[in-house]
This record gives sequence, C-alpha cells and structure tokens, in this order.
Amino acid sequence: MTSNVTAVSAHPEAHGGPPPVPEFQIVPTRGIPIVVLAVAGLVIAIASNQLWALTFFHVVGGGLWTGVDLFVGLLLGPIIGRMSVPARIEFTTRFMPKMLLLMPTLVTMTLASGWQLARHLGNLSSSSPNHAWLVASFIIVGVMATIAIGILEPANLAVLFELKKPTPDGELIGRLMKRFIYTAGITGAMQVATLIIMTRVSSQ
Repeated sequence: MTSNVTAVSAHPEAHGGPPPVPEFQIVPTRGIPIVVLAVAGLVIAIASNQLWALTFFHVVGGGLWTGVDLFVGLLLGPIIGRMSVPARIEFTTRFMPKMLLLMPTLVTMTLASGWQLARHLGNLSSSSPNHAWLVASFIIVGVMATIAIGILEPANLAVLFELKKPTPDGELIGRLMKRFIYTAGITGAMQVATLIIMTRVSSQ
C-alpha cells in the first residue's frame, strides 16, 4: 500500500506550489495484527458466551469509541483548525490511516459484544424491565454506527486517496477533514446518551 508522493520542492511556498506530502500507507500494515487479535478475542468471547469476556469487549469497545469521538470532535478539531497547511498535512498522513483501522474495530467490538451480552442477560426479551432501554440503545447505536461507517470512513478514505495524488486538492481535503471531525463530535455527543442508558440498565 506504500507509494511515493512527489514533493513540489523543499520550500513549495516560495515557488507557489502545493506543500509536500510525506510518504505514508493508506492502511498501516503494522496495525493489522492488532485488529486481527482484537477480532479473534471478540469471536472467542461470543462463542464462549462468558459474561466477563462479553462485558470486557463491550465496555472497552464502547468506552474507546466514545473517548475517541469526543477527543477528535472537541479537542483535535479546534487544534487542527489553527495549524498551518503543511502541519495539517503532516498530521493527517499520520493520524487518518490509524483511524481507518481503529474505528471499524471499535464499532464491531461494541455492537457484537453488546448484542450477545443482551442475549446472555435476557434483556432482549420483551418481558425484561430493561427491554425498552435496550431498544432505545439499539436505535442510538445503530445511528452512530451508520454515521461512523457511512460518513466517517468514506471521508477518511477520500482524504487519504486525495493525498496520494501528485497534486492534492487542499480545499477538498479541508472540507473532508471538517466533515470527519464534526461527525466524530456528533457521534461522541450521542455516545453520552448510550452511557446514560447503559448505567441505567446495569443498575437494575
């Protein structure tokens, strides 16, 4: 996945050309074994139907998903907005490929273990006192997963492929980055609602 991106010059601003783009991988291969390990552990937890293992993957996946969304939307967004163009490009080439692996993994961990956990505890039954809370949680998480996979990831990929071009479109990259950061902030805020629901369910 690695390819060289031609820099216009050592000091592109002086020649009126675009800033150089560092060499990077769209999919960071070093992170793939970690993803495989996490997914394998998730499969084992679901197959064994062990309460501790399911709770671990659900809490860890959901907590990291919430934390990453809030961090990107509320903290990184304003910081990136104040960076110079070369600094933004440098940051993007280092950050976005990692997010390409991280977010689908966290979404999968949270949803799959959460569904199995609800089955294990009997909360999917309509007679369960937590059933209505679970339905509300499924709706919220379903919307967040749709946003994460249908908006965040395509924006992420579009940014990375644009940066691979000999002359990347800076305005397009800026718009895509704003979309990525704003949507992450929205899903992070929605995550707060799921935290309220989950703590309510666990206190029953």
